Amino acid sequence: MNKVLVTGATGFIGSNLVKRLLKNNLEVHVVTRDRSHVEQSAISDSPVVIHQHDGTTAGMIEIFQAAQPEVVFHLAAKFVAEHESQDINELMDSNLLFGVQLLEAMAVTGVQQLVNTGTAWQHFEQEAYNPVNLYAATKQAFETLAAYYVRTGLLKMITLKLIDTYGPNDPRTKIFTLFKRISLSGERLNMSPGEQRLGLVYIDDVVDAFLIAGQYVEDLTDCEMLSYTVAPERLYSLREVAALYETISGKRMNIGWGERPYRSREVMEPYVGPTLPDWEAKVSLAEGIRKCLDA
Repeated sequence: MNKVLVTGATGFIGSNLVKRLLKNNLEVHVVTRDRSHVEQSAISDSPVVIHQHDGTTAGMIEIFQAAQPEVVFHLAAKFVAEHESQDINELMDSNLLFGVQLLEAMAVTGVQQLVNTGTAWQHFEQEAYNPVNLYAATKQAFETLAAYYVRTGLLKMITLKLIDTYGPNDPRTKIFTLFKRISLSGERLNMSPGEQRLGLVYIDDVVDAFLIAGQYVEDLTDCEMLSYTVAPERLYSLREVAALYETISGKRMNIGWGERPYRSREVMEPYVGPTLPDWEAKVSLAEGIRKCLDA
């Protein structure tokens, strides 16, 4: 693996993946709909080759003809926890139309190796398929579309299903972003009862999983698509995570446990499927929290 293409490169996970790929001396191509998104992102100073997608299938094929990557890492997605009607078009465009254009361009240009990003939310209550929300349904729908390209011998694919990810300088509105804010401001945070369990994986370990999958996909047989969960060794309840954060930071947080209800289809126990061979989470939750606080 010497030349790769990354979608979603300006996101938190994507940008960290790009930096590691460059550190490993790979040639990295990224696809974006707006060059300014790259120029204003965490990889703005990185020596990547930027390809601006015009939204058409023909345009995507031209990108692949120019880039000629060996492996594609597909991380681009629109996430909405609880969608509203106005979110439909962007969810479909970002998670399905863009994705199938990517698949078609790979097939047309003979690029066979794909590492896809899925979500444990495709498996509500541990079921083989039961989407927590519409976002998770679009992730499953993409896999269904990809199955055609795989089963006809055009692609090989590994999907990494993520649970909870975190790390320093995470711009997303995630739990540690909230904890940091309220520990500094003293404001009260209304929370659910907090018994739901989380599968928190530190960003360096997440990137390791993508790199291993990028190597492993090369060894798949034709017409093969596999799925793995990126999960830590131990799950923690939200209350346990908060208590650990307080202990490590030395700051009490003003959390109102049970002051809001669990949301509809709250995931109380995350799905943990087969794990990626030769991968394990190396950074403990306590160590990861310290790294976030020290950043």
